[in-house]
Amino acid sequence: MFKTRSESEEFLRGFLPHLEETPSEREVVLCPPFTDLSVMSKYLHGSLIQLGAQNVHWEENGAYTGEIAAPMLTEIGVRYVIVGHSERRQYFGETDATVNLRLQTAQKHGLIPILCVGETKQQRDAGETENLIISQLEKDLVNVDQNNLVIAYEPIWAIGTGDTCETKEANRVIGLIRSQLTNPNVSIQYGGSVKPNNIDEIMAQPEIDGALVGGASLEADSFARIVNYQ
Repeated sequence: MFKTRSESEEFLRGFLPHLEETPSEREVVLCPPFTDLSVMSKYLHGSLIQLGAQNVHWEENGAYTGEIAAPMLTEIGVRYVIVGHSERRQYFGETDATVNLRLQTAQKHGLIPILCVGETKQQRDAGETENLIISQLEKDLVNVDQNNLVIAYEPIWAIGTGDTCETKEANRVIGLIRSQLTNPNVSIQYGGSVKPNNIDEIMAQPEIDGALVGGASLEADSFARIVNYQ
């Protein structure tokens, strides 16, 4: 929940020039608040950047105050949508059942969902990481097309805390996630205090295909360094 429309415009003015250094095969997705999507859509038209939203409801319309429907997103050029982010699960009552509904609806409308899974510090300390993530995947991916999907492993204890999961451990867990999929070619990202000073090490891991970036994406130079990792 950062950036007004004017702040988003200022961010893009500082960020877009950095894309001249970005390899053409590298995909960049920005997922701003709903109020910024329209203005970003205009700025990003014709650029390397795809537009994503932070959530989507499972109905096309209806009395669901505060929610957003897939047709509202696709109309303004949104291509991706984050589903099941840990903050939605933690603060807003998101369950695996509602995550599954959102995933199916996103795909029905041509959106590519970015499914987030991960454990809390308490769950990790209790040795529940593997069982929890396997359970999340089993419930979240019912009737979901794995050919039209991105998954992000976000250890909740590493989000916004400054703690980063050791890269080899992140790689191990992402390998576990991949082993549970019917399509092993699904792009699987790591998210959790991704920063300019650790992105190269993260992306050197063989199982990690990308990064879901939080706070470090708010500053143009910081995010540009992450996008243009070596």
